[in-house]
Amino acid sequence: MFSGIVEELGQVAENAIETRGRLRVGAREVVRDVTVGDSIAVNGCCLTVVAADTHGFTADVMPETARRTNLGILEAGDPVNLEAALAYGDRVGGHMVTGHVDAVGTVCESREEANARWVAIAAPPLVIRRLVDRGCVAVDGVSLTVVDVLDDRFTVSLIPHTVAVTTARRWQVDRLVNLEVDLIARYVERSLAALGTVRSA
Repeated sequence: MFSGIVEELGQVAENAIETRGRLRVGAREVVRDVTVGDSIAVNGCCLTVVAADTHGFTADVMPETARRTNLGILEAGDPVNLEAALAYGDRVGGHMVTGHVDAVGTVCESREEANARWVAIAAPPLVIRRLVDRGCVAVDGVSLTVVDVLDDRFTVSLIPHTVAVTTARRWQVDRLVNLEVDLIARYVERSLAALGTVRSA
């Protein structure tokens, strides 16, 4: 489990997902006490560490993960949001994030609004129907509050700190981002589907 509070902006060192199913990420903070088998969220996607040193870590990325996330399009040098898995007793500043990406969305609008950055993200129906105004969503692993939910998109507003320390600074129009809805919404929808109230994805 994660909190959606990015610990470090890492950098893709090598993307060999297509050829070897491996992703190498340069990092310093999240690898301080990491061991093989630990989980690290990369752009909100939970990956298992298979090798690590003081300069970064390597993770396996299976085809299913590549299909459901934006990891496959990353290039060497691209920044990525990193968060190590929570430990019991840690303060949770965001919301409970599993690192299991629901879908990839597309930034369709981005503009400055006073000291904030307002962003609209187009998303598939399975994401839209699980969102509520003032609810939680993880975008590339960043815990955010939903401002508005529309028919085919939702909006968020980012404080300067978030823009400065995450990949949010690169969220321009047509940018692909990983989306994870609040875990509770998934269970509520599944329960209602079992009662025949709604159709589950």
